[in-house]
Amino acid sequence: MSTVTSETFAAGGSPLPGMKQFGLMAGVLGVVLIGAGFMTSSLDRFYQAYLVAYTFWMGVALGSLALLMVQHLTGGAWGVVLRRPLEAAVRTIPFMAVLFLPIVFGMHSLYEWTHESAASDPVLVLKAGYLNTPFFLVRQAIYFVLWSGMGYLLTSWSLEHDRTGDPALVDKMARLSGAGLVIYFLSVTFAMVDWTMSVNPHWFSTIWGMLYIGGQALSAFAFGITVLVMLSQTAPLNRVLSTHHFHDLGKFLFAFLMMWAYLSFSQFLIIWSANLPEEIPHYLVRWDNSWKYLSAFIVVGHFIVPYSLLLSRDLKKNSAKLRVVAIWIILARIADYYWHVAPEFHKDGFSFSVFDVALPLALGGIFISIFVSQLAGRSLLPVNDAGLEKALTHHVH
Repeated sequence: MSTVTSETFAAGGSPLPGMKQFGLMAGVLGVVLIGAGFMTSSLDRFYQAYLVAYTFWMGVALGSLALLMVQHLTGGAWGVVLRRPLEAAVRTIPFMAVLFLPIVFGMHSLYEWTHESAASDPVLVLKAGYLNTPFFLVRQAIYFVLWSGMGYLLTSWSLEHDRTGDPALVDKMARLSGAGLVIYFLSVTFAMVDWTMSVNPHWFSTIWGMLYIGGQALSAFAFGITVLVMLSQTAPLNRVLSTHHFHDLGKFLFAFLMMWAYLSFSQFLIIWSANLPEEIPHYLVRWDNSWKYLSAFIVVGHFIVPYSLLLSRDLKKNSAKLRVVAIWIILARIADYYWHVAPEFHKDGFSFSVFDVALPLALGGIFISIFVSQLAGRSLLPVNDAGLEKALTHHVH
């Protein structure tokens, strides 16, 4: 293979102009709908919808961080072509930390354990050592410092490796990734307990953290595939990415979908078989009234439909069709997060607000705009990576 440099795989001008424009349009539309939402819904509904939207988009960034660390540990052509989108998503984490502030301001609307009445609830009294406002805020600060710090080191070392090709940097990224995955698993588990499970502080699931970790990987991979398909349509990646790259990525997307489904069913099966009164309300409220239609969509739309489509070898090799499935999974992931949170606030049945559409759009627009800006200014492939030549010749068998 001929010698490559950062310029060889640099995007001409701003990468993904269409995606940047979509992000701006989604953000503006989201803000307009937020304004409409305040005329028809309460501030409490705003915070509830914000929690769902924020948890999803932050999950894309965190899932990208985890996939990036897995790639540094394992290698593989899939990771070489996906690394730059993953790194760009990871670099959104400090910005997303700022966007966590509305959840801090809305804690009283979101979390029963912040109310004065919690002092008379024996269950909440027992959990007060963990579920209290000062400790909650300290934990959030720790999470964001850890995530931002790991992301900064990995992406800055990767940029330095582009310039120098120093093999010591590869070892440093691998060592950080090994420890970083442990930190990621622990911190995300605690964060998801804090953000979503403590919305109902009387309920608990020991598999909750793993369920979100699997979901974040699925969200990040679907987002990454969507980005790569768009990059493959223009120079310089249009002469690099082949059907075999997308076939491999499609197989990984299928694997992550199966992992999410396995974890989701495991939680249901364990709770159903134990039949304990402190655990079963989580599912009863989602099946005994109009929430059952959303529950059915999660089973059919989030699992059966994409599972059936991704069984096709031809579909996985067709980048346009694979992107459609990836975008469908992204939308289904948002619905899944909504299914986790919203029934806890509206136990009598399905309840919809303009905010439920406005906030995923607004935060998505902000996230995508930051993502595209972070993707600019760097080579779209890691030019000194030892696996680059194999990735570039991946279509040769």
